[in-house]
Amino acid sequence: MTARRLSSPLAALALWLGAGLSGPAAAEVCVTDDADREVCLAAPAQRIVALSPGVTELLFAAGAGERVVGAVSFSDHPAAAAELPRVGSYDRIDLEALLALAPDLVVAWAGGNPREQIDRLPGLGVPVFFSDADDFPDIAASLARFGVLAGTPEEAREAAEELRQEVAALRERYADATPVPVFYQVWEQPLMTVNGEHWISEALSLCGGDNLFAEEAPLVPRIGREAVLARDPEVIITGGMGKADSTWLEAWRDFPEMIAVRRDNLFFVDPDLVQRATPRLVEGTRALCAHLETARGRR
Repeated sequence: MTARRLSSPLAALALWLGAGLSGPAAAEVCVTDDADREVCLAAPAQRIVALSPGVTELLFAAGAGERVVGAVSFSDHPAAAAELPRVGSYDRIDLEALLALAPDLVVAWAGGNPREQIDRLPGLGVPVFFSDADDFPDIAASLARFGVLAGTPEEAREAAEELRQEVAALRERYADATPVPVFYQVWEQPLMTVNGEHWISEALSLCGGDNLFAEEAPLVPRIGREAVLARDPEVIITGGMGKADSTWLEAWRDFPEMIAVRRDNLFFVDPDLVQRATPRLVEGTRALCAHLETARGRR
């Protein structure tokens, strides 16, 4: 898209200002964000900057991809997102690069972006929507709200409804599945997992998985290897450090007395499918469910 290849901040600003000088006036749109703030735009956003890979995916899924003009590093899905201009990383925003894109809306990640940087944007005339989807209902609600903000409400509603139907189908399919004790590994050094409030735990529960560290207070707690050995999970699942990196699982084979190791219930999932709260989490949940079914068959 031409707007993504503008050669200077001045040209971008001219485009932004000129966009409102032609065509019929659009109605104001208002939604409440995940920080419980009402966000109102004079018209649906035409130039959106997304400040997390997950937010970028959500905007594209809501039909707003053509309106996204910038994103942070690792925003790589769908393929078009990988071509967007970068405005830093989720934990350190390049404000100069962001402002050069002349956005009429920034969608920030409430749980990860540096708040001191984000709080400067409204004073510079840039509206901010805080997004913090952390379960399937939140993902669907985010899609619908992004559709309102970007002027793509029908496409967004269809995406949200499809998500709800797919989740309902999985819930029905595995409603009577026998529980499987699971350890989900988020990271290796330090060893980290998820508690019961995390969307990965929700996905496991949907499949009949019993998260052995659900009661931990932190959303992503650090734990000792001894704690995993003591709880002796029937299944160990990890996303590793990349789409095909299962090396973390191999380390568990040093403990052959564990049930998960004896039964070869060491499973890998693409981290992008489960560690981002986006519609692709449904695909990741299907993979989790398939692994748990394999484990049930090995009893």
